[in-house]
Amino acid sequence: MLVLSRRVGESVVIGDSVTVTVLDVRGDVVRIGIDAPRSVSVNRAELLAELESSNRAAASPAEATVSALAEQLRQRR
Repeated sequence: MLVLSRRVGESVVIGDSVTVTVLDVRGDVVRIGIDAPRSVSVNRAELLAELESSNRAAASPAEATVSALAEQLRQRR
């Protein structure tokens, strides 16, 4: 991970089209502005982690559900 120090009003440019600017620092909260084309997805990391967790839970049914479905399939034969 690249670590940079920036002051309020200073920016970091990523690639040719993404600019991240430090807007404000208050205590342990840093407000940043991101200027990026619409084709670049910008998300908060914690939301992506939560989405991934939810998707994994939805894709992995409970053991009881799988057993019940397997039993129903056996009864159809």
